[in-house]
Amino acid sequence: MEDRRFEGKVALITGAANGIGAGAARRLAELGARVVVADIDGDRGKVIADEVDGLFAHCDVRDPEHSKAAVALAVERYGSLDLIALNAGISTGFGLGDDFDPERYRSVMGINLDGVVYGVHAALPALRESRGQIIATASMAGITPTPLDPIYGANKTAVVGLVRSLAPSLVRDHVRVNALCPSFADTAIITPFRAQLDATNLPILEVSDVVDAFMAIAQSDGTGDCWFVVPGRESQPFTFRNAPGPRTATGDRMPVDPGAFATGQEA
Repeated sequence: MEDRRFEGKVALITGAANGIGAGAARRLAELGARVVVADIDGDRGKVIADEVDGLFAHCDVRDPEHSKAAVALAVERYGSLDLIALNAGISTGFGLGDDFDPERYRSVMGINLDGVVYGVHAALPALRESRGQIIATASMAGITPTPLDPIYGANKTAVVGLVRSLAPSLVRDHVRVNALCPSFADTAIITPFRAQLDATNLPILEVSDVVDAFMAIAQSDGTGDCWFVVPGRESQPFTFRNAPGPRTATGDRMPVDPGAFATGQEA
């Protein structure tokens, strides 16, 4: 039976001019969703928007006003917002040695982390109305060390932490938030270290496999999950170990309820 749950739904995707974002835009449009393609690349973004019979929003995710304007466009033209995919991202291409560039560092953090924060902030009022969802593109770099690009690992780890920490506080609003965590996928983001990856014969994900995982998240009921996507394995939420909790003076472990921090109740 054809999946009709996305028919008439409104989705906004950042970084949708290429790669995973473009693939997600196409897949959602095929299922009847109305899509806003948001990207800094106007030429390519308009091509994708036309292809999916959607709207294009020029969006530099480093600027919070751009995220607000993209959300406003979706709501004004389509009447609501049901899903925001915060997908815009770039690789770093330098480390913390002599090649470190503070200006480039701020730009990378602005796109990969600030862009998610600004996107969530801009979209939340509309998502509360629609009881919608947020999917943030993080990375396996957010749940495992990434020596090839430690700064990228740092901002993607921050995205994972943001998603896990936001989820309990948004339950009361019926808004779900999850993270997509692919390993190296065949997109422009791996260009700086593509030769190193090829030399190790490390399998590279097809974009379509990442989009499959994106759709699995969109169709799931969970929140606060970080779905890994690696070659040869079925994508599913990564299982984090519980952190050590406090103990009483007698040595008994005290239960910790993450939801208590969201509600203001004591654990």
